[in-house]
Amino acid sequence: MSLFEDTYRTIENCAEGIFRDKGSKFIAYAYPFTHEDQLKDILSEVRALHPKARHFCWAYRISPDRNVYRLNDDGEPSGTAGRPILNVLLSQDVTNIIIVVVRYFGGTLLGVPGLINAYKTATQEVLAVLDIVEKTVNDHYKIEFDYLVMNDVMRIIKEENITVGKQVFDNSCYMEVEVRKMQVNSVFARFDKIDNCTLTYLRTI
Repeated sequence: MSLFEDTYRTIENCAEGIFRDKGSKFIAYAYPFTHEDQLKDILSEVRALHPKARHFCWAYRISPDRNVYRLNDDGEPSGTAGRPILNVLLSQDVTNIIIVVVRYFGGTLLGVPGLINAYKTATQEVLAVLDIVEKTVNDHYKIEFDYLVMNDVMRIIKEENITVGKQVFDNSCYMEVEVRKMQVNSVFARFDKIDNCTLTYLRTI
């Protein structure tokens, strides 16, 4: 992601695609995926669906800047499964996604080129049935302010179309918000003009 880019392509739903070649069957599953902690549960779910399958190969890509990824050939010849899956994710520029491809061996060896094509095509098949959505890269902040300036704060929230999460209103107020990365400087400039109002960075999603 470049310095001035604040959008990324991802998926919001799960889907399934299939490719067959010389009796072998390759079933691809796509899942929204934002953290490595999800990996174990997803693989367990797919293995439970296909207890007799021979290979469960996968690749994932996470983070809005698209620079975190892993892949696994799960017993297939090195570079014939996980890498082709990942290459499709790279070519279609999607992130926060995992693809698991289940292979049932059909009795005929496909060879290295055949395996690469099969895992690539199965991945393309599942992505073809998914709606790929564009999301903005948002910074999360907490805003702390006096109750007396609530109207000023809420005016900025509304005019800048800021998403509000957790909020507490008392003599001292607290609010967690999402600000689109490209808006951060302009939004900060507006909040800076309000007395007794501070913003603290939490994280980026």
